[in-house]
Amino acid sequence: MRAVLRIIQVLIVAATAVAGSYAQAADADHGGDLAKRWCAACHVVDSGQTRANADAPTFATIAKAADFSPEKVAFFLLDPHPKMPNFPLSRTEAADLAAYIGSLRK
Repeated sequence: MRAVLRIIQVLIVAATAVAGSYAQAADADHGGDLAKRWCAACHVVDSGQTRANADAPTFATIAKAADFSPEKVAFFLLDPHPKMPNFPLSRTEAADLAAYIGSLRK
């Protein structure tokens, strides 16, 4: 899992400037709705969820990463990657999901 997160970090860092505008007007509430609908089958997306894929990091874990930024996550979500289903997210949806994940950072 660490290797996957490291690859994600490298890919995301390269596009931070491009994705910067995505999260500025993002709607974390909408992102939470999307997370519960699309992501909860694999990830724990909120504190009330009890089951998920053990190989997928929780959204809280993603949010607490030292180099977390909503821009990086939004860009990552727009880039197809083999371990996740290829959801056809719009830029707005990716930014909303990233804002929701960021809201879990404590």
